[in-house]
Amino acid sequence: MFDTLIEKLNTSTYITLETTPGHSPLFAPTIEKIAELELDKYVDGFSTTDNPLAKLKYNALFAAKMLQDRFKKPVIATMAMRDRNKIALQSDLLGSNEVDIRAILALTGDPATMSDQPHTKGVFEGDSTLLLDIISAFNAGMDHAGKPLTHQPKHISAFAVVNSYAKNPKTLQKKIQKKIKHGAIGIITQPVYDLESAKLLLELRDNANAECCPDKKKAELIFGVFPITKLRTAQFLSAHVPGINVPDIWLEKLRIAHAKGVEEEYKVGFELSKTLFDDLKTLHPKIHLMTANQFQVAKDILV
Repeated sequence: MFDTLIEKLNTSTYITLETTPGHSPLFAPTIEKIAELELDKYVDGFSTTDNPLAKLKYNALFAAKMLQDRFKKPVIATMAMRDRNKIALQSDLLGSNEVDIRAILALTGDPATMSDQPHTKGVFEGDSTLLLDIISAFNAGMDHAGKPLTHQPKHISAFAVVNSYAKNPKTLQKKIQKKIKHGAIGIITQPVYDLESAKLLLELRDNANAECCPDKKKAELIFGVFPITKLRTAQFLSAHVPGINVPDIWLEKLRIAHAKGVEEEYKVGFELSKTLFDDLKTLHPKIHLMTANQFQVAKDILV
C-alpha cells in the first residue's frame, strides 16, 4: 500500500486529500461523508491533521487507522512536536507501526497560546526535524537514544511542510534543504495560488536536492492546494498567514463577485481554484488538496 503511494509520488500523478478530525469522540461521520461522495476513487491517499491551531480534536493516528481500514488506501498521519516529548513521540510511532500507519507528516505545530484549552503549555522539545530524526532512527532499527529496538519496525515514510512564499527565496530553499537532510521524502507546501510561485518552488526544490544530497534519492515537492470560495478567506490568508501569497487579481475578482452576492462569490472563487488545480496538475502532478472537510468542494475540484 505505502510502496504504491511512494512510487506514485516519485513517478506519476499523486493526489492526497486532507481530513480534519473533529471535536468529537467519533470520526466515523467524516468517513461516511467521504464514502458517500466516493472520494476515495479520485485520490491516491489521505492525510489526517493533528490538533491544528492547537484546538482539541480527535486523534490523528486513530483517524488514519480508520481511514486506511475503510478505503484500503494509505494515510499520512500528522504528528506535531507541540504536544509530545521524545518518549511520547516514539511510543506513538511504535504503536502506529504495528497497525500499519507508516507515513508521518512531521510538524512543529501551531503555538499553544492559540489553544482552546485553558493554560495549555507546548512541549516543543525540538522542531519537526527532531521527529524526522526519530523516524530515521526507527528505520535503522533503533530508538532516538541509539538503543536497538527488540524488533525492526516496518519502514516509515517521512513527510514535512514548507511555506509556499518568501520574500527571500534563499531562505525558503534552506528550509527545504533542512527537511530533506533530516529524511523527508515528500515536502508539502502551504497553499499555492499562482503558477510563478509554483515554478519557483520547483526550482528551489531542485537546488535543495542538489546541494543537500546529490548522491541520495531525491525528495519530491507536493503542491498544497486550498480552494478559496469566499473573499473573507482570501483576505484572511493574505493578511494573517505567513508564507502564503494570494495574488491581488484573486482578491480583486472575489471583491467584485462578493458585491454581487453569495452565489457569484462562490462561482468566481471556485473557478479560480479549479483552474489553479488543473494548471498545477499539468505543471507538476503532485498535489495535496485541503478543503477543511468541505468534501463536496473537494470532489468538484477533482472530477
